[in-house]
Amino acid sequence: MDLTPEILLHGYSIGIFPMAEHRDDPEIFWVDPRRRGVLPLDGFHTSRSLARAMRRSDWRVAIDADFDGTVDACADRSETWINTEIRGLYNALHKAGYAHSFELYEGPALVGGVYGVTLGTAFFGESMFSRRTNASKMALGACVYHLQRSGFTLFDTQFLTDHLASLGGVEVSRAGYHEMLDRALKGSASFTLLPPPTLQEVVQRSTQTS
Repeated sequence: MDLTPEILLHGYSIGIFPMAEHRDDPEIFWVDPRRRGVLPLDGFHTSRSLARAMRRSDWRVAIDADFDGTVDACADRSETWINTEIRGLYNALHKAGYAHSFELYEGPALVGGVYGVTLGTAFFGESMFSRRTNASKMALGACVYHLQRSGFTLFDTQFLTDHLASLGGVEVSRAGYHEMLDRALKGSASFTLLPPPTLQEVVQRSTQTS
């Protein structure tokens, strides 16, 4: 069976996601981790040094300004699971309004970002990249704040890396994740209704809630 955008969305709705072994592998398989990584929307950890960098930064935050460029940047590494078919599927989901990119710009240059899929009040984070020091951390922090104020309840990171753990990410059981997912799918939220926050707004918010 060929993988279609509709099948891909159904996979997310039942708690699985697609991957390829590497960019040149035409085969795609479904993943259902026993332990799932999530980033609590009220638990993003902003260190003092990161807060200081965000406060002083003149980088611009944008949503969906260059979705293709964000996906390409995420795949621009020695090892990646984003093959040609997967890239095409996410492009189709973006055009249908289900996949979005959250980006950071230094002048005209795209320097960091994250992209993922939305269903209900769930955001399924797929990948992120950084071309400057702290760019992925800043993009992730701004994305978390944007999701929270936009009415989202779940940020699925799929796996928990050391990088994500340092920013507040946690692991939950498969059963626990499915409970969170079921609740998230019963609601509705828009990724694009509100404009993206500035990095300074994100720092101010994290200071108020810490």
